[in-house]
Amino acid sequence: MTHVHAEQGLLAPGAPDGASQILMPVATSLQDRRPRTLKHGDTFAVFDHNGDAVSWPGSPEGLFHRDTRYLSHLRLTIEGLPPMLLSSTLRDDNATLTCDLTNPDISDGNGQIALEHDLLHLRRSRFLWRAACYERLALRNFDERPHRITLKLAFSADFADLFEVRGARRAKRGQMLPPQVEGDRVTLAYCGLDGQRRTTTLRFDPAPQQLGADHATFVLDLKPGQAWTVVMEIACDRSDGGPLRRSFGTALRDSRTALRRSSGRAAAVDSSNEIFNEAVRRSVSDLYMLVTDTPEGAYPYAGIPWFSTVFGRDALITGLQTLWLDPAITRGVLLHLAVNQASDYDPMADAEPGKILHEVRYGEMAELREVPFRRYYGSIDSTPLFVMLAGAYLERTGDVVTLRRLWPHIEAALSWMEKDGDRDGDGFIEYGRRNPEGLVNQGWKDSHDSVFHADGALAKGPIALAEVQAYAYGAWRAAAAIARAIGRPETQAAGFEQRAEALRSGFDAAFFDDALGTYVLALDGDKRPCRVRSSNAGHVLLTRLALPERAEAVVRTLTDSASFSGWGVRTLASTEARYNPMSYHNGSVWPHDNALIAAGFARYGFKREAARIFEGLFAASTYIDLRRLPELFCGFARQHTRGPTFYPVACSPQAWAATAPLFMLQSCLGLGFDADQVHIRFDGPVLPAFLEEVTIRNLVLDGGSADVMLRRSRSQVVVDVLQRRGPVRIVTTA
Repeated sequence: MTHVHAEQGLLAPGAPDGASQILMPVATSLQDRRPRTLKHGDTFAVFDHNGDAVSWPGSPEGLFHRDTRYLSHLRLTIEGLPPMLLSSTLRDDNATLTCDLTNPDISDGNGQIALEHDLLHLRRSRFLWRAACYERLALRNFDERPHRITLKLAFSADFADLFEVRGARRAKRGQMLPPQVEGDRVTLAYCGLDGQRRTTTLRFDPAPQQLGADHATFVLDLKPGQAWTVVMEIACDRSDGGPLRRSFGTALRDSRTALRRSSGRAAAVDSSNEIFNEAVRRSVSDLYMLVTDTPEGAYPYAGIPWFSTVFGRDALITGLQTLWLDPAITRGVLLHLAVNQASDYDPMADAEPGKILHEVRYGEMAELREVPFRRYYGSIDSTPLFVMLAGAYLERTGDVVTLRRLWPHIEAALSWMEKDGDRDGDGFIEYGRRNPEGLVNQGWKDSHDSVFHADGALAKGPIALAEVQAYAYGAWRAAAAIARAIGRPETQAAGFEQRAEALRSGFDAAFFDDALGTYVLALDGDKRPCRVRSSNAGHVLLTRLALPERAEAVVRTLTDSASFSGWGVRTLASTEARYNPMSYHNGSVWPHDNALIAAGFARYGFKREAARIFEGLFAASTYIDLRRLPELFCGFARQHTRGPTFYPVACSPQAWAATAPLFMLQSCLGLGFDADQVHIRFDGPVLPAFLEEVTIRNLVLDGGSADVMLRRSRSQVVVDVLQRRGPVRIVTTA
């Protein structure tokens, strides 16, 4: 059944209640296909288990580059029939997709079986590198007789904008150009309304016996036991390659080397639970697959297929969740967002001076302003998160040089928080879009119906979200610490601290609701509280904005059966008016949301409750393909012997979902850093029930590093130092 769906960065005319939120029709479930994904840089690909990309309305399959689909159809047949799947696997590091296939029964012209099934083996090995998809197709005859075999690769390119692929309808498109077929290659081309010429070039070695605008056909005479291979390159906007087989080998080597180099920075995690080890390896591999090199450093793109681009909020939270693992990612995020910080007012982009980026798009529709996301600033939380993460980075690394470089951008962000971010001067940060086509809701729950009152009525803006005030509190405190570290006047640092304390007292009075037992979701434009139990309240604990005496009530509310599904904390309690466990933001379970909540629990001493959340999400991952936590799943209650219910169009991998288990591990272990003292701390470590011991290697701090093991000993967790290198010291508290 087709339904409408609003997600971050997706807009369309005619939303409910006159919101003009862009709603994309959803008719296809990603769960139906369980696709295989690859990514490098600004290019990603989505294939089915056979390695094909099959076109149909709403299909996300194909090869995408800079928000345009450069290959919309790729299908392999043998004697006109699809091969049968044996297995389909991604390498543990996500570098290569390998599909093992075999032949079905193949009949001759008289209806007799000329070739029985399972006698031919086909292996498709595929990877991405520098705006191109490479494939090696190997075929071997395991029959005792020779066979003449016809292999055909059908292909096409629609050059659809990513938003078109999602379902947006355009009144007018650009022009498909005549294909060029020559020798071993085909070039498909499109001239967009933005004036850009986009090309897809397919090359083959050896050249096919037949090559047309939409197919390549190979006719092979295979002796018993004989093998044959063809190498293919599908290049986006380039056709100048050297000898193809040499290019294939070089690209394969370079792609794996680049992945090893980047992931080699990370701390390594091993445990007594092999399934958890698989999940962690996949988390780390997904993180580094999504990381894209920018001029400023490593930057994790948000997710595949819909969000493979720069998102501010997603990358900031991903940076926070991986700061203990690899601080270089956080540094890249901060520096890249700093150079893209808004400096002027631009209502079309919801931009204001000092505001941090929400989203960047490079496709034709963005270039033509058919969608407002070419450079879009419509998120209320990216700016305080930017300052907050800068403070966390300083605490983790002591990198004063980078903080001095960032300081003008931090001051601009703080100025925005004081002025444009606080529209009515009440000390709270509120949002309201400047562009009527922009996002209606600009927190992380940005569906059109995600902020409402107890009776279900949608809140009218400007809206002050509970978690945004928590991020602002964290930002003011971080600013004070940074100011002192880089030698700013003490009066400036003290002023930031005063802002934080004023926010804390004002927030408690306006947001805590004794009857609900938690913080309200938001204040609307009339300062009326949205008296709704939601996961947002858990983020208030993350930055210690909550008064200590409030923490227990918030934890109790978020862990009762209305909020906690057994797999994790729901975005919305089941008691609330708009609760729907199949919705995007009103009752679903998001891994990153839970990781932030668990961190908040741990910071107020509720480590056992944090471990319970960790256990729920880990248990969910054991039912999921590749142990890969998706963007979200449905909020139905956990049932014995059943896995979680999947959400149909959840992105997977998604950066902040992939890194959620890493952050939950840090929270349960009480892992922290003191760069000044060169101390790595474990404060009151707790292991969840599924872990007896955990080993972390290559924990880096100030040129030194350490390997540690944490193991359960009766009711305690013991920390053993396996090795130390350099001046680093390990400090443990009960």
